[in-house]
Amino acid sequence: MGKRVLVVDDAIFMRNTLKDVFVAAGFEVVGEAQHGIEAVDRYKQLKPDLVTMDIVMPYKSGIEATRDIVKADPGAVIVMCSALGQENLVMEAIEAGAADFIIKPFKQDEVLAVVRKVLGEA
Repeated sequence: MGKRVLVVDDAIFMRNTLKDVFVAAGFEVVGEAQHGIEAVDRYKQLKPDLVTMDIVMPYKSGIEATRDIVKADPGAVIVMCSALGQENLVMEAIEAGAADFIIKPFKQDEVLAVVRKVLGEA
């Protein structure tokens, strides 16, 4: 069975795009969240192998959610998703405990390369 993934983004289009990438590559998308509060709850409930986390979301940012998840589970593997021009936020996310990042718009091969690297499969 493939690695279990939680996809977090406030835009349904982005969640669907990432889900398609993961499913096509043999991953199991076990859940989705549309903001940071939901992301933390879903992580604790689902215990996925990997989380893709949007940086800018309502209620709780991806950076805050990352801090909360890593505090609860230091072994959590989180890949931040950012738009071009968010380099400062990406650095803050890495400091908060994110393993790596991918840039929107997503290219399937780049997403999978980063994911496999952080999961130790590269």
